[in-house]
Amino acid sequence: MLKGQKILVMGVANKRSIAWGCAQAIIAAGGDVIYTYQNERIKQKLLKILPAEATLVACDVSDDQAIETAFQTIKTEIGMIDGIVHAIAFANREELEGVVYETSRAGYLLAQEISAYSLIAVAKYGRLILKQPGSIVTLTYFGSERAIPNYNVMGIAKASLEASVRYLARDLGAENIRVNAISAGAIKTLAVTGVKDYRALLDESERRTVDGQSVTIEEVGNTASFLLSPLASGITGDVIYVDKGVHLI
Repeated sequence: MLKGQKILVMGVANKRSIAWGCAQAIIAAGGDVIYTYQNERIKQKLLKILPAEATLVACDVSDDQAIETAFQTIKTEIGMIDGIVHAIAFANREELEGVVYETSRAGYLLAQEISAYSLIAVAKYGRLILKQPGSIVTLTYFGSERAIPNYNVMGIAKASLEASVRYLARDLGAENIRVNAISAGAIKTLAVTGVKDYRALLDESERRTVDGQSVTIEEVGNTASFLLSPLASGITGDVIYVDKGVHLI
């Protein structure tokens, strides 16, 4: 369903990343993936897991000029693209523990900048090289709605991210670009291991799934492929849960 489409995937760290699951599902659906990396260290990690012919573009989402340059590079070297997967989030580890009112101003702003504002910045420059119709998909988590232990400032940032999805969907609709989020269940990724007592979080999440099995990066990736495809042409500004029912209870 993505045959011939070019999709930009932002946020692959390793083969356990949700972004990696998205990239593999896109490829399985016939799409071509372009990968971004933040710095040279991450680039070297990606080179070890990607095929030699893979396309990599530098993009540090904390720098507007870097984002603009990345999309200009893609347009020049590859051409227009069909979709974007934004799977980027960050918060200082110490801001995730304890009580939320001890969050520092700098830590709060950093989490918002990388985890929420970056979607707006990516949409701003990405819209210039997105074909019409186009699609943007981002990744969120249930901590945006409920007070999850040791998630704190990231939960607040994810709530901001989801609000950004709705406003971007409204504003980009006139350009025939859809914007949606996937609320993925707890999966053992590099990001999750930064959460204190993450094993308890994963175990509790698994117990709450309707079938007693954790959701996988492949299942999240398949949903991303669907949202990027013409089959989801009527869906925008929405949050799609891929957590095997954890959010129901």
